[in-house]
Amino acid sequence: MKFMLGTKGRMTQIFNEDGAVAAATIITAGPLTVTQAKSVEKDGYAAVQFGFGDRKQKNLSKAVQGHFKDLGNFRYAREFKGAETMERGATINVSVFAPGDIVEVSAISKGKGFQGVVKRHGFKGGPRSHGQKNKERSPGSIGGGGRAGGRVVKGMRMAGRMGGDRITVRNLRVLQVDAGSNTLVISGAVPGRPGTLVEIRG
Repeated sequence: MKFMLGTKGRMTQIFNEDGAVAAATIITAGPLTVTQAKSVEKDGYAAVQFGFGDRKQKNLSKAVQGHFKDLGNFRYAREFKGAETMERGATINVSVFAPGDIVEVSAISKGKGFQGVVKRHGFKGGPRSHGQKNKERSPGSIGGGGRAGGRVVKGMRMAGRMGGDRITVRNLRVLQVDAGSNTLVISGAVPGRPGTLVEIRG
């Protein structure tokens, strides 16, 4: 299994050999350092923890500093399964991927604050005529006592906070790999704002 951590950058356009253009996202990824190798005997499951990014030591707790020890002051630590043979202190970079690889990318989507049902759930809204006034984007009836016993049914689609969810986009293609600048160019759009931490799995 291939994997990498990175931060989302800007979007761009990539032209292939046939001259066709594709939207793409530039991701600054790696290098990753193994901070802990977990085993079934000691931890109950097998996985490898990687550290990524830089942070000032004064902003890390004593427990985290003791965990990283001399490996560095990492901003992020994430676990991946499938690299149990790696030892603490080993590093990997974007060269684990190659152009043409199919990957899935996970990240936290943009937060959009409190939104109504039209934006949040795609409601159609009310008619724009026949005496309708200031109610075009209202949710309408939510049921009433006959169907739900005078209560709001769990899962009712209503206005509320939108965004800030973990989103996974699958079947994206790696278009370019540059180990010198630690960048990946991946087709399509990636969740989150520029600077968001992204997890890439292949």
